[in-house]
Amino acid sequence: MMKSIQSIFRIPDLKKRILFTLFILIVDRIGGHIPVPGINGKALFQFFEQMGGGGIFSLYDMFAGGALSQATVFALGIMPYISASIILQLLGAVIPYFQKLQKEGEEGRKKITQYTRYGTVLISALQAYGLAVFLESIGTTASGQMVVPNPGFMFRIMTMITMASGSVLIMWLGEQITERGIGNGISLIIFTGIIARFPNAIATEIDQVIGGNRAILTEVFLLALMVVTVAAVVLLTQGMRKIPVQYAKRVIGRKVYGGQSTHIPLRVNTAGVMPIIFAQSIMFVPGTIKTFFPGSDFVNTVSSYFEYTSVIYWIVYGSMIVFFTYFYTAIAFNPVDVADNMKKYGGFIPGVRPGKKTADFIDNILTRITLPGSIFLAIVAIFPYFITKFTNVSFTFASFFGGTSLLIIVGVALDTLQQIESHLLMRHYDGFLKGSKLRGRRRA
Repeated sequence: MMKSIQSIFRIPDLKKRILFTLFILIVDRIGGHIPVPGINGKALFQFFEQMGGGGIFSLYDMFAGGALSQATVFALGIMPYISASIILQLLGAVIPYFQKLQKEGEEGRKKITQYTRYGTVLISALQAYGLAVFLESIGTTASGQMVVPNPGFMFRIMTMITMASGSVLIMWLGEQITERGIGNGISLIIFTGIIARFPNAIATEIDQVIGGNRAILTEVFLLALMVVTVAAVVLLTQGMRKIPVQYAKRVIGRKVYGGQSTHIPLRVNTAGVMPIIFAQSIMFVPGTIKTFFPGSDFVNTVSSYFEYTSVIYWIVYGSMIVFFTYFYTAIAFNPVDVADNMKKYGGFIPGVRPGKKTADFIDNILTRITLPGSIFLAIVAIFPYFITKFTNVSFTFASFFGGTSLLIIVGVALDTLQQIESHLLMRHYDGFLKGSKLRGRRRA
């Protein structure tokens, strides 16, 4: 491992890319600590402390690396860009114009990227304005301090311009990493934001041990449990089923084409982290409705069943993750397109007729391997809430035991290591794992 790390800095291009990536990530973290004008940071921090973990703001704050709870320039983080990307991807499944763009290669990709940028500006502006209105509605905290000392139209416009500009800048920084750095820029920015919360979570646990609130053996058990959970998530992320494909030989002139054997990699978790994000967004609806009807006993009773420590919440949440795993897998992977492309280039699965039979065969296998993957994904998503309820650890620390945080951390780390591995092997250096190659999540 140390020899591979030393090899990185012997390759000028790879060294330059890694240093550039680190520089951009440092810029991102600095922007996450520059406050928006007109906000009392201490009062806002107290408000989020009173809210506790597990809400919609905790999810956004996690993606923003804690910038939302501090109302900084980068408070919205990369979420507007992700939302715009998801919307464009969903439109590509139902609107012929976007389907056509997706099949036009590089030119179509450029058009989709342009529309995604426009969508990011629009979504970030709307979210920033909504956040400004929400901050004004907080009023005075328990300590008697105003979160927004001077509310009004000018404050809303200033907040909207500042935060929307911050989101656009983050989007640009992510694109620069992808183009000139190493790894996927957007994913790395989210990864850095999540990891930035880990030292504080560890410091909180150390304070618990020093204060006598938790035994050292309990902490050792929790750390061992974290290692086992990470290993399980790595297996889920890397797991795949390979379908053998044979290409027929074609003679064109004096040259022979085809004849080689390959495979179609079907991942156990094709949908990635998206099912958890979709399900989590819907599960926040009861809590949101509760804020509009604070005096209703019926609404409060129903909302209590959807607290993140409730068993009913876990069952509904897990079931929705299974559903959205199948839903997003159907959007992300189309067996009919795969079968048509194979038939077009003379490829076939041994023992299966080309065309519809091949599409049905691939769809049948994908359906079967997605079921255990979706169930395991649901267990991983629920695990942090289970840890919070039965071990009395903070939600921030428990989030590293599973859910969105851990899946993103593992997935991005594997993708980045795979790219570094490729650069090393290309220049005849040993990779991180001798005799084995890391596989990225989106490598086919």
